[in-house]
Parts: sequence; C-alpha cells; structure tokens
Amino acid sequence: MKKLLRDICYIRSGDKGDVCTAGLIAMTPEAYPTLLKSVTPEKVKALYGEWIKGDVELYPMDNIQALVVVMRRALGGGATNTLRLDQTGKSLGHALLRLPVSESVA
Repeated sequence: MKKLLRDICYIRSGDKGDVCTAGLIAMTPEAYPTLLKSVTPEKVKALYGEWIKGDVELYPMDNIQALVVVMRRALGGGATNTLRLDQTGKSLGHALLRLPVSESVA
C-alpha cells in the first residue's frame, strides 16, 4: 500500500486572505528527508488542480524537521469571499496530507 503524507507527518495550517499556509512536521527524524523529497511546488499544485492560482513556496525548517508550504491565491478569494464550501486554510491544509510520499520511510 502506498504511503501518504499523513503517514509520516503532522500538520498545522491556517489562512490569511487568499493565502493558505501549512506546516508539515515530520513524525520522526528519519521521515524528514522523505517529507522534503515528497513535497514540491509542482506536486502540491497537481494535487489541488485549478484551486491554486498563484505560486507555491516551500520553506524547510531543518532545526525542527518541518516544512512550511505557502499556497498563494489558493482560497478562492479568501474565506469570506469564496463560494467554495468550507474553504479555509485548515480544510485545504489537511487535504495536503493526501499527497503520496516519494519513498518509503525506513
């Protein structure tokens, strides 16, 4: 069975306007390299399709084995402007956990 991000990391996410920010925290030190290899701007945009209209930026935080994912123009104009159902950073961020990992964790 293919592993997903939810199998190797925790997530905290939020929103501000039309920007969704997600912090992915590796569950183990061994999972951190897999997390970094698995999450790319291209893979994140492919996962969400047309929902992300702006850039995806990644910020590794090696000291705490975490990766911050910033998705711009990703919330349909923002939580108070969008016509999408339950379109907040929390729901969009948690959907990121469905991304397949690139390799198995030792």
